[in-house]
Amino acid sequence: MSEQQAAGHDSGGHSADGHSADGHSAGGHGPGPGDVVRLGLVVGALGVVFGDIGTSPIYTLQTVFNPADPHPVPVSTDNVFGVVSLVFWSVMTIVTVTYVLLALRADNGGEGGIMALITQLRRWSSGIGGRTAAILAGLGIFGAALFFGDSMITPAISVLSAIEGVKTVSPSMESLVVPITAVIIIALFLVQRRGSGAVGRLFGPVMIVWFVAISVLGIAGITHHPDILRALSPTYAIGFLAGHFHIAFFALAAVVLSVTGAEALYADMGHFGRRAITRGWLFLVFPACVLSYMGQGALILQDQSNISSPFFLLAPGWARLPLVVLATAATVIASQSVITGAFSVASQAARLGYLPRLRIAHTSESTMGQIYVPWINWLLMVSVLTLVFAFRSSAALAFAFGMAVTGTITITTLLFFYVAKLRWRTPTWLLAGGAAILLTVDLLFVGANLTKLVHGAWLPLLIGLTAFTIMTTWQRGRQIVTTERERLEGPLQAFVDFVRSGKPFTRRVPGTAIFLNRGKQTTPLALRANYQHNHVRHEHIVILAIETEPVPRVPDDQRITIDDLGYADDGIIHVTARYGYMEPTDIPALLRKLKAAQSEGELKMKEASYFLSKIELRIGKKATMAPWRKRLFIATSYITADAAEHFSLPLDRTVIMGSHVDV
Repeated sequence: MSEQQAAGHDSGGHSADGHSADGHSAGGHGPGPGDVVRLGLVVGALGVVFGDIGTSPIYTLQTVFNPADPHPVPVSTDNVFGVVSLVFWSVMTIVTVTYVLLALRADNGGEGGIMALITQLRRWSSGIGGRTAAILAGLGIFGAALFFGDSMITPAISVLSAIEGVKTVSPSMESLVVPITAVIIIALFLVQRRGSGAVGRLFGPVMIVWFVAISVLGIAGITHHPDILRALSPTYAIGFLAGHFHIAFFALAAVVLSVTGAEALYADMGHFGRRAITRGWLFLVFPACVLSYMGQGALILQDQSNISSPFFLLAPGWARLPLVVLATAATVIASQSVITGAFSVASQAARLGYLPRLRIAHTSESTMGQIYVPWINWLLMVSVLTLVFAFRSSAALAFAFGMAVTGTITITTLLFFYVAKLRWRTPTWLLAGGAAILLTVDLLFVGANLTKLVHGAWLPLLIGLTAFTIMTTWQRGRQIVTTERERLEGPLQAFVDFVRSGKPFTRRVPGTAIFLNRGKQTTPLALRANYQHNHVRHEHIVILAIETEPVPRVPDDQRITIDDLGYADDGIIHVTARYGYMEPTDIPALLRKLKAAQSEGELKMKEASYFLSKIELRIGKKATMAPWRKRLFIATSYITADAAEHFSLPLDRTVIMGSHVDV
């Protein structure tokens, strides 16, 4: 593996922090191209971002009143009003206030999610102290790890819940639920390579039909018992919590299902931008979900037996099979929101040094955040299928689902208020008041879900702890390797001066050698090894660093910066090449464009040799990490993307040289 693989960096370069266009024009209010872009992004966001939270009405109320729950909620008029009100105000508080109105403003160059908050805390950590910053970063990484658990559970529970709707049409079809679910999930992961933009354009119109349909069904249900609209008053939610706390507290473990997808909404911000997501939520998704919950509440008040499947029973008999088909499509899209969110979190984690460099395909020229990460995609597919075959029903997965969601939401809320203090200098009294209210709500949900620990809530915690251990181990191991690598490399300018002195004697051989490096501060290990052990240097030496800019394409006149490193006649130059995130990084094609005057002589690219620095990782005797963590770090390094393939290097002329590091 290359040294950059061991350290978690791209060989020869680094990637700038993500940046995403909002897709809106700067001025003017009349119709024009900017309006088309806005509408397109909103439709795309409907097809990717809102799938998870938009399909929560399928299973939320059914789970709350599930008689098989270890802490069942009795069906009564007061309890139905209290639960529906609690659902409404939970969605209002957590999704609308915490995420849409607050968290979406705390972006990092257009990207959202917990990793974006960690990046900002790192940037301003001097304002809160080193120990506090480290604790918050640790919490953030654990929150990101829980989100990976959410990304595995969401597709399983969402698609299962929709396919289970066939039981309301024909109970004999129950045995087909799991096989059909598995086929749909495999198909979903196979289309991910097309990119979230293409998937959004495909799924967006479907979700528009979905939200219109559940709105119409909700209104139809409300007409049978209009009194349910009184549940919009917070007095019912407060009265239910205060007057029936022994019931309401346990009910929160199921009520939290109404806000699943909130973190995906934030993590997917880099794909479509804040404005598109905000508009989609406020003008379509939120009203549709509220109408559906109200309609289901009215249906249960009308006949308590409807708790078996209140969502599907809202539809008349002739419409239930079409609704199952539509719900299936919608839950596939629900899975899409967390999958693209997982891609974003993994990409940001790799940039921050918590994961190795992963192969990332950018799928849009207008939005840098639209990416596809193959390794994460296939890992999620295997994990989701495992959950489907292990749990076999949405009810069995419901208890596991809430724990992942509440943990991530609570950590996001906490980190946001620290970012608000550091980034916007918000008055402490205002932050304290807001944080007290929102964190109290979040912690109530966490406490309720902890009561389900033995009933499945352990699963996301196990997934989260596993991912957290991998990420923190990689980050620690990377620090150890980076420190040792920099010691082995030494300063580049001092090395060039030493070569210039002619001591010791080295033979200058014809040909061109290209050495990939992370910058121009240190010497590529391959160059130092070639000089010290082989006692030769090539006639022309190019030390190349690659930088990825937050734009689709870089103009040719801004592509290359050349530094002669203090000497214009020694044949050693440093080249910094800049690429847009959509451009293939073809190093041979780039260097062929250099003129002889720029490169201190003509580069013979047809015979040029490419050198990659390599560090072989070994388990050392120093107490840098526990032995099991050292083995985990070395094992994790093998998933790093291949540098030669990434930079289009000719394999028959690529040489790997370097050293070893004990961790």
